[in-house]
Amino acid sequence: MIASTSDDDRFDLAYEAELTLRRLLPRVAPVWVEEEAAPETVRAFEVRLREHWPSLFDELFRLYGRRYDFFFHVEEMVGELARAWARRPDDLKVVDEHRVNDPDWFQSERMVGGALYVDLFAENLGKLRETIPYFQELGLTYLHLMPLFAVRPGDNDGGYAISNYRSVDPQLGTIDDLRRLADDLRAFGINLVLDFVFNHTSDDHDWAQRAQSGDREYQEFYYLFPDRTLPDQYERTLREIFPTVRRGNFTWHDGMGRWVWTTFNNFQWDLNYRNPAVFRAMLGEMLFLANMGVDILRLDAVAFIWKQMGTGCENLPEAHGLIRAFNAAVRIAAPGLVFKSEAIVHPDEVVRYISPEECQISYNPTLMALLWESLATRQTRLLKRSLSHRHALPENTTWVNYLRCHDDIGWTFDDADAAAVGINAFDHRRFLNDFYTGQFPGSFARGVPFQHNPDTGDMRIAGTLASLAGLEQAIESDDEHLKEMAVRRMILLNGVVLAIGGIPLLYLGEEWGILNDYDFVQDPAKAGDTRWIHRPKMKWEFLEELDDRIASGNGSIRKRIFRSLQNLIALRKREPAFAGIDLQLVPVTSPNVLAFVRQTDASRIVVLANFSDEPQSVAGNAMRTAGLGRFFEDRITGTTYPTSEDLGLDAYQVLWLHRV
Repeated sequence: MIASTSDDDRFDLAYEAELTLRRLLPRVAPVWVEEEAAPETVRAFEVRLREHWPSLFDELFRLYGRRYDFFFHVEEMVGELARAWARRPDDLKVVDEHRVNDPDWFQSERMVGGALYVDLFAENLGKLRETIPYFQELGLTYLHLMPLFAVRPGDNDGGYAISNYRSVDPQLGTIDDLRRLADDLRAFGINLVLDFVFNHTSDDHDWAQRAQSGDREYQEFYYLFPDRTLPDQYERTLREIFPTVRRGNFTWHDGMGRWVWTTFNNFQWDLNYRNPAVFRAMLGEMLFLANMGVDILRLDAVAFIWKQMGTGCENLPEAHGLIRAFNAAVRIAAPGLVFKSEAIVHPDEVVRYISPEECQISYNPTLMALLWESLATRQTRLLKRSLSHRHALPENTTWVNYLRCHDDIGWTFDDADAAAVGINAFDHRRFLNDFYTGQFPGSFARGVPFQHNPDTGDMRIAGTLASLAGLEQAIESDDEHLKEMAVRRMILLNGVVLAIGGIPLLYLGEEWGILNDYDFVQDPAKAGDTRWIHRPKMKWEFLEELDDRIASGNGSIRKRIFRSLQNLIALRKREPAFAGIDLQLVPVTSPNVLAFVRQTDASRIVVLANFSDEPQSVAGNAMRTAGLGRFFEDRITGTTYPTSEDLGLDAYQVLWLHRV
């Protein structure tokens, strides 16, 4: 009889875990023979298995322990872990060892990220390998490739409808091309980041195809219903993610005569993680990617992976248990791999996914939203309120901070934080939507709506960094002052993200100030998704504008944006104070200025950022006490400031001050 999982019986559960492990170890022996594993390979695996098995068994038992086939799945899973470790390339095992001994490796000030779609940036993986010198020139050490696996033809949600996790989209190359790219990136000190779409598969994935053919085993990989009885009960508490695409969360399938759970699009079938066979299958896909040389896996749509009647089926405790189980398994067979959480939910829920036992890295959607909020209002009160109690994270974890990504901007700040600084959250979100779609008088932004739900008023914003910051408007009007203000806004935002703590992430193309691409509507597969407006094709001819002989027109603006960002990245990578995420806000009298201190034992930087289009001043005495000095030099411009007088900031200026 298996012990229960109540707190009073945890000792019994620990005993069951140890007893199960003793029984399993002899059954793994055939794997070592089959894989011709060296004795040191076996020893290393068994050491880590013993270390992480109690956590893994605990999570699996809580999820699946009452199933009759629990031990069968556990035995098969341990064999798969052993097989994956035996096949792990030696150079990756060296990386594993370094990272186990340095769990903060991804918190270095030298970590600077870029994200891209392979086809839009370089056509295919082979040509992408040729662009590695460009990544080095810009200063990147972290490269996130948007989904590149085989997908369904036509609309595939930007690559998030996966047909095969072990096959690259033929238009991009082959799995061997991906392996060679990973090897080359590693040789040049650039970490490879890929998406792991694990809430759903495409409807043409092999598992879904088998389900459609009537295979009961694979029908249990998904949520299928013969009529609307249960779907209607679930719908009472579910929200709609893409309301302009379709209403509801279920899709009728004529061939099977079943309703399929499809949270996102009707061709994306939600996986049934109540079935341990799904966990095992997805773990196998995860370990395959780890052995390809992937350093960080972005766990897509983590909030949705567990379903429970009567709830919103988001952020449930079992979802966290699943991620912890995946994490514990990876610590055994690919210990150098790190998880990045993609949870665009309430700030209180975002942080629940972040821990060494769950996701070591997380997107920081609240910071992104509030940087844009501060730019629209010229005020930093809501940003400072959020930073005062939402920036800190557990040890050995960090944020990924970004201004734009492949996705939309949602206003994911906390209503209570807004109320604490005198803001009505509902009205404020309406203002921000109006401002960033250019509807508010005096707005500089040129964003477009994404997924406007007229029933709830919910709307998100699509647009490139440059178009949202005012460059599109300025170029349209050919107004030099507006161009200057737009460029300053872009430098300001990048200056904050690179300094505030965490891994800064740039959506590639933004380093050139690329504007909205309105031609996306000409592609039928993209026309219904306004996010393609901020996913333009890379214009390699811009590199010619780095030639110093080009000094006028829009080319000069692009060169300035690129060189400014390149300089900020280089400065960041030389400044130990920018490692980790520790941050101390500095009180200043101007409501338009954000001020904070970043420091380590070796260095101390005071960051000032003016979100206003008017000059601001900061008391020199405040800087003296914050930076512990009488004279400061701005790392960015080299200008020296005495603290015997107030420090002046130009419109949209950012300073990185260090003591001299």
